[in-house]
Amino acid sequence: MSASKLQDSSEVRIGHSLNELEKEFVTKRIQTVQKCLEKLGIQCPQDGLPKIALLGSGGGERAMLSLLGSLVELKKTGLLDCILYLSGVSGSTWCMTSLYQDSDWSTHLDSVKQKIIHRLNGRGVSWSDALFKLTKYCNEKDIFNLTYVWAVMIVTSFVKEINEHKVSEQQVGHDKDPFPIYTVIDKACKQHHDGDPWFEISPHEAGYSLTGAFVDVSKFGRQFQDGCDSKDQPEMDMLYLQALCGSCIADGESDKKFIWKKIKELFKHLFKENEELSGHRKKDITPPVHIIHQVLMDLVEMNLLVLKGEDPSHLENTIRAKLQEHTRDKSQLVFQMETTNLEKHTMQFSLDVCNYWRHWFSFWPFDMLKYMCSSIIKCTVQWIWGRKYNFLHNMKDQGVPTILQDSKTRDYIDAGLLLNSSYMSVLRQERDIDLIISLDFSEGDPFETVKKAAKICKKQNIPFPEVDKPSVEDPDFYVFKGHGEVPTVIHIPLFNTVNCGDEFKSFIEEWRERYTTNQRAYRPDMIDPLLEVAGKNITNNKEKLLKEIKKIITQTACKH
Repeated sequence: MSASKLQDSSEVRIGHSLNELEKEFVTKRIQTVQKCLEKLGIQCPQDGLPKIALLGSGGGERAMLSLLGSLVELKKTGLLDCILYLSGVSGSTWCMTSLYQDSDWSTHLDSVKQKIIHRLNGRGVSWSDALFKLTKYCNEKDIFNLTYVWAVMIVTSFVKEINEHKVSEQQVGHDKDPFPIYTVIDKACKQHHDGDPWFEISPHEAGYSLTGAFVDVSKFGRQFQDGCDSKDQPEMDMLYLQALCGSCIADGESDKKFIWKKIKELFKHLFKENEELSGHRKKDITPPVHIIHQVLMDLVEMNLLVLKGEDPSHLENTIRAKLQEHTRDKSQLVFQMETTNLEKHTMQFSLDVCNYWRHWFSFWPFDMLKYMCSSIIKCTVQWIWGRKYNFLHNMKDQGVPTILQDSKTRDYIDAGLLLNSSYMSVLRQERDIDLIISLDFSEGDPFETVKKAAKICKKQNIPFPEVDKPSVEDPDFYVFKGHGEVPTVIHIPLFNTVNCGDEFKSFIEEWRERYTTNQRAYRPDMIDPLLEVAGKNITNNKEKLLKEIKKIITQTACKH
């Protein structure tokens, strides 16, 4: 079936045009860009105005704070209103979601910045609030996954809040701000090297950037059949979006030990914090609360022992004994086939216990708790992250890869696991971007993202400049020149010999070692220096940025 026929009845939009509301935004924003350039002494007709996209890379709290510091300096230098699109992955999206809580944040960015810093310096989210939020997620959603656990246990420890705003709320109140694009990837497309892994979320739509398949952002996560909404689901909130974008361990299984330890901590607080459970501990409940708690802890410990290469059979025997002792229906016992693969055995045993809970819990009064605990165990052993109903299920459209149509659900994860910058969202041909400013806050090789982007674009036949020989090469400012329909890319690494104040690599390494991606939330005394060093990359390069913008304008004028 053709895309045009599908559009008549489908709630899914197949095509490579821009969303109509995004078009309206761009038209208005171009006027702001023109006025901004005029203030900077640059005259340009509206049809020759450069379309500029600012990219924030991943990098946890380092990326969050570095993007904030960069935007503050862009505002001070008068360049912020030149930006048409603001696109981020992973930690940069934590900054973006904080900013877009405020209407027209770019007009009063200094006060917004102070509010964010005050929050980051605070105590953060309490266990009781986090557990209440997790219970709410469990109660609302058809599909539970580890991203919900990651949101309340990990993301809140960095962003220090539970942000329940919706992405669709950003459709209004942001006339003076750049257009935001949050980027994730499709896990199966990445792993199987098939289909389109690049998935973007904007205030209006969510969908596959290169394929051109989108759904209203408020309906992302609902169940669809043949392009039609068939079952309602609550719209995701910003906390979940932060976790979806920042789920940096969701791809491989090397971090399972870390997650199991967090699950153990979660169960400990879950039973400790729940006053209703505490009041029933010594009452006649079958099975008793403390037995339930112990089985959960033993099940977690079993999985941890296997990951350490140790034999967990003693805990398995203990769990079986408790199941038999406290089960009313003695004939319904957990059965597990023997296997020489200890990890596979433990995984299947964990699933068997969870599936058996409905028998074991048949007379237990805490329905939500038993559902949540078993769901967490199941998702952890099966490593399920970012799972949503697939809005392309059974679309049968020739323009959509088969892999994106066959499955009822799709799993979405941190885009930084494939490319730690959101190039693909702004490289959509219909966005017609002239200049990309890449703020790179990555760990390791500061040129990995731009090199990888060039390699991906070459394979996909997407216009992108050569990156081997930048036309401008300073320690803090690299220009990869585009010609014709090829955008120019300005690449600015976070730590360099200019903003770090020393020419020796050892000094840069000290900054990198102080601000790593996977450490705990930064101390208050670490925040201001990072904001300052990121901001210097803008103030030090204001004239060079203006020079490249002028070149783009001249280049555009020649095309006309």
